[in-house]
Amino acid sequence: MKLLVTGCCGFIGSNFVYYYLEKHKEAQIIGLDKLTYAGNLDNLSKLSDDQKKRFEFVRGDINNGELIEYLIEKYDIDVIVNFAAESHVDRSIYNPREFLETNVLGVQTLLDVVRKKWNKNGKWIEGKKFIQISTDEVYGTLGPSGKFTEKTPISPRSPYSASKASADLLVLAYHETYGMPVNITRCSNNYGPYQFPEKLIPLMILNALEHKNLPIYGDGRQIRDWIHVLDHCRAIDLVIEKGKVGEVYNVGADNEWENIKIVRKIIEILREFTKDEEINENLIKHVKDRPGHDRRYAIDSTKIQHELGWKPEITFEKGLRDTIKWYLDNKEWIEKIRSGEYRDWYEKHYVSEKKI
Repeated sequence: MKLLVTGCCGFIGSNFVYYYLEKHKEAQIIGLDKLTYAGNLDNLSKLSDDQKKRFEFVRGDINNGELIEYLIEKYDIDVIVNFAAESHVDRSIYNPREFLETNVLGVQTLLDVVRKKWNKNGKWIEGKKFIQISTDEVYGTLGPSGKFTEKTPISPRSPYSASKASADLLVLAYHETYGMPVNITRCSNNYGPYQFPEKLIPLMILNALEHKNLPIYGDGRQIRDWIHVLDHCRAIDLVIEKGKVGEVYNVGADNEWENIKIVRKIIEILREFTKDEEINENLIKHVKDRPGHDRRYAIDSTKIQHELGWKPEITFEKGLRDTIKWYLDNKEWIEKIRSGEYRDWYEKHYVSEKKI
């Protein structure tokens, strides 16, 4: 199996590369990443010698159709897994255009190249598949009860979620119009190693370690359904292998937490690990709520559990403790991001996109 994994240097993409190469000993992955601010090639620095032999990195943009064609042809790609996306809601509020260019037009470019390369004389080449990695945020917000199912109408409420919903509709439209072999996964909030420090859990960990304020939007009672990134990776693997073409699969761990309770839990575990009494709830600072902030997400993953046999394996208690320990043990990784050193290294070694 030869995979093209776009967004391979991001949080979920890099974890997927490790997971897939470890599980599938004969698999080969071509990793494509534009290396924007959250793309960190250092995320893949722990590949084993065997994994390095089966992984090749290419710096490039999913909007570069010629490059995508070149990679599909050169490596005879079987599956494309599209993680490439601008993903931070706050950034989308202040600069929506970047999100449209990558999350919508980039996906259209991928789909157009796939249609050109994998469809011969009106017939799709057997065994090929395009996997779009999406988010539960496309569904909008929930009241105090109920969960998102695959039949829930999409109702995005931020530029980010609108861009992801648009991409999902494009993917499904290409399936209906051209018969393209596709799947979409919509996952709840991920956590785990290598997450960029602008997101809730790593931001709170790092701020607390430095005795900085822990900013909480509004009353902090927004509810998210949290899943460990490796459980998400296992779900994607099953969708690649067994997912019915044209289907959407929700992926969630049935693990709802209020944001404020997550922060308190992080403080509790950090105090246990560090014995630092200055890490306490006095660091919590409530700030003005984000515009259009969804109140609650919750995923119903019955479909993927019943049809593909997936279920989450990592409990939140263990997963969160392991995640906090990872950040405590990887201070060099953190410092490279904080200082901007990781960007300098890229510009020295990967000045431009791979030439065709």
